[in-house]
Amino acid sequence: MSQRLGQYVQIIAALAIALFVSALTPITALAAPYAAILMDARDGKILYSDNADTRLYPASLTKMMTLYITFTELRKGALTLDTPITVTAHAANQAPTRLGLRAGQVIALRYLIRAAAVKSANDAAAAIGDAIGGSEAGFAARMNTTAKALGMVHSTFRNANGLTEAGHMSSAHDMAILGRHLFYDFPEYYNIFSRRETDAGVATVYSTNRKFLEAYQGADGIKTGFTNPSGFNLVASAQRGDKRLIGVIFGETSTAARNAKMEKMLDMGFNEVADNVAVRKPTIPNLDLPPPVMVASARTAPAPAQQVAAVTTSLRPEARPNTAAQATIASVAPTTASVGTTTAALAVAPEPRPASVPQSATLADAEPPAAKATAPTSVADNDGEAIETATATNARVDNIVPTSSVQAPADSDTPKPRPDIVFASAKPADAAAPQTDAPEVISRMSTSGGRDWAILLGRYPSQDAADKILLRVALTESTSLADTLRKVVQRKSGYDATFVGLSQDQADLACRRLQAREIQCFTMAP
Repeated sequence: MSQRLGQYVQIIAALAIALFVSALTPITALAAPYAAILMDARDGKILYSDNADTRLYPASLTKMMTLYITFTELRKGALTLDTPITVTAHAANQAPTRLGLRAGQVIALRYLIRAAAVKSANDAAAAIGDAIGGSEAGFAARMNTTAKALGMVHSTFRNANGLTEAGHMSSAHDMAILGRHLFYDFPEYYNIFSRRETDAGVATVYSTNRKFLEAYQGADGIKTGFTNPSGFNLVASAQRGDKRLIGVIFGETSTAARNAKMEKMLDMGFNEVADNVAVRKPTIPNLDLPPPVMVASARTAPAPAQQVAAVTTSLRPEARPNTAAQATIASVAPTTASVGTTTAALAVAPEPRPASVPQSATLADAEPPAAKATAPTSVADNDGEAIETATATNARVDNIVPTSSVQAPADSDTPKPRPDIVFASAKPADAAAPQTDAPEVISRMSTSGGRDWAILLGRYPSQDAADKILLRVALTESTSLADTLRKVVQRKSGYDATFVGLSQDQADLACRRLQAREIQCFTMAP
């Protein structure tokens, strides 16, 4: 008996250890179908496409459509940012990530928008959908009508937040179209997608996309998404000079792999596209749709004068501490108003904004600055993304080779190895040059026995920081990096820390060893 009891104790202990280890392991996606696309936002030209028209699970990218419809109602005047929304039981019972709403709770629409866009809160998105559509099915019908009007031919929606449901599908191409419409159709609201944190009324919430926004120069949106069937998804928009690109990735295996692939894709796009592309904004669809079906509020509606005053606030965040320059809250004043309604025209003094966001996208925020909570300490980020305490990835980002031919989309949804990224040429062709089907590959030195390969550790804000990381890594992995040279390369956006003087085999081996130590690295061909 005592022997059997001891065996039970050992089994229970083993299970406890396994659960503890799994809780500490960064979240990674199961093998999900992969897709990617890169679009020049100025004219909608597709620069790169891989499996981009395959119908896949969009996860929380769905909230882009929920917010597009919400912004449409705001512009029509059917809603204001201060419209009180009563949370339905359906919305309150949504699976995480959540804002923590309760059935019957009344909350201003502005806070639901912030929670859905920044935190990717499923209960907030569902509350918006129930308020506008009257029910989940009613709002889904509105989503599908809007998608069709926008030209999203591969999308069907079943809910407002993107939780996995049969038939709830979209494509990388469709999400690029939607991202472009969000940017051009609603510049006054687009700034919500660039926030790292915001006040959502009941809590301060933090962006699921903050790692990419902070790491990539010019990035100002748009939305992350994750479920196990979808993998790690991202719609990203970035501007450098007069160039603006929108990239979409579906089905990556981790946050780090997804962000790194997106950076590579956008970098190549910015290098390839011309500066003088004429902007051709997409046409805003004219949808003759019924007004929102609002759930009756348990609270007394504000008096007309209060309503007019309330709409002077907006989505723009309060000034945050510890920033280089605090944004001044602009004063606002209603110029015209319809007494007894919830609409008002505002005269808004623009607030200083990052250069990457158009100056037309400005609304003042008249809310008093609120004290900010410290960053969350949970082991899982929103949208299911693991918080990585160190900048590390086990996924190697393949070299990107520009070519004149675009890969054809795959015919099935089966998972496949992550591809090299191949770009359609964005430069005007030489009229005198003969047209051939041969790929246009960047010329490179022979690597047969040569030591022309390098390893990139990352881009750092100063030369000193890059030097320190090179020294630390050289000491950590002295065996495979013994014969290399440490080199810091100055770029416009920072300093690249690289080891040079390796053969291809040496670079591959050294990078694998570094990744085994959870040190991020990328091999670079000559």
